[in-house]
Amino acid sequence: MKQFAGWLVLASLLLYLGGLTFPPLHILGAVISWLVVILQWRGFSKSMKNQAGILFGAGIAILLFSYSQGVTTSLDKIFMVNYPLLAMFAAVAFLALTTPSQPDMNLPTSKSAALTTALGTNLLGAVINLSILFVFGDRMQREGSLTRNQRIILARSFCAAAWWSPFFIALGVALTYAPEAQWHHTFKPGFLMSIIAILYTTIEVALRSKEQFRGYPIRVESLVVVVSLAAAVMLLHYLFPTMRILNLICCVSPIGAMIFMKGSPKNTVLKNFVETKILSVSPQFILFLAAGVFSTAISSLTRVYPTLFNFDGMTFGPMMFASISGILIIIGFLGVHPIVGISIISPLILPLNPDHSQLAFMYLTSWAVATGSSPLSGVGLVMVSRYNATPLTVLKNNYHYAIAMWAISSVLNYFYFR
Repeated sequence: MKQFAGWLVLASLLLYLGGLTFPPLHILGAVISWLVVILQWRGFSKSMKNQAGILFGAGIAILLFSYSQGVTTSLDKIFMVNYPLLAMFAAVAFLALTTPSQPDMNLPTSKSAALTTALGTNLLGAVINLSILFVFGDRMQREGSLTRNQRIILARSFCAAAWWSPFFIALGVALTYAPEAQWHHTFKPGFLMSIIAILYTTIEVALRSKEQFRGYPIRVESLVVVVSLAAAVMLLHYLFPTMRILNLICCVSPIGAMIFMKGSPKNTVLKNFVETKILSVSPQFILFLAAGVFSTAISSLTRVYPTLFNFDGMTFGPMMFASISGILIIIGFLGVHPIVGISIISPLILPLNPDHSQLAFMYLTSWAVATGSSPLSGVGLVMVSRYNATPLTVLKNNYHYAIAMWAISSVLNYFYFR
């Protein structure tokens, strides 16, 4: 059954790409995505089931109530709103094929090791995503543990890529819930925030560390993959400005992965990937599909009670940016996935006719800060479960970072989007 589900994940991606020229295929692709969730249900963690179940159940209840009040919503809006994101998940998953199977065994311990490791984590993580934490972390650990400095370098640097990377799921979410946003308008402040986050973290490590930092060697070959894929996306975005960046990534990622793929024979590697490893995206399928239902329900509720959700007289300015991003970061610290908070807040803000690029930057900020700081985020749980950190330790090590990045991003937002 697991082998069968992997091919269904691939089918959902292929049908999405086919649907760009023949839209009815998107319906079949969405149905297959829900089928993946059904087939994989037993394998999901209890917390994932609970969170998705609450979102789905509450969403359906609200939709039924809205229907009883005369507000109808089409089935495609209810069950397909996040389907493009699932296709992006499946496409980006292929980039794990570019990871070397035999990592370099010599670890640098120079004074610059923390900075090079942070930059490597950010750049490589921007393309191959979460798997980079396992590649770096498993090699750097000693007796199953990472030092405090190694943990914060890996977690913060990886999540900082959410601010700018076109291959990070955060961008797909931001462009979905701020549909008129332009990636090149969010890239500049996002890339700057990523640099600030890395410098803040490496300076902290340098000031507080009494021991040499054991980092990870960055090879030119790995950087070629990153630069090539990013350049391909930028070039295609320039040549086809009307094509959604999410669709470009769905095309570029699998092709790039096969060009730079490690291991042979390639057919066997690909077959094994589809049958086993591509299912690593299935937890995102259940959460994003449920969040899509809930977001649509919130939108329908605003039509039932238009005066209750009326923000007439308000504008999406610097104060609202700071307030809402702060709220999203706080609920992220509580273990709520960023997509949940974003899906709730988006229907309430869009009627204000905000600058969509500014709105997207707010979503990217909340994603990057919350996931890089919280012990209950996916990255935080990796540090806790795989590298023997305690949730309280992760919290103590990162709360000041979260506050600082929230404040800096709020100031940057004021000057950049004014």
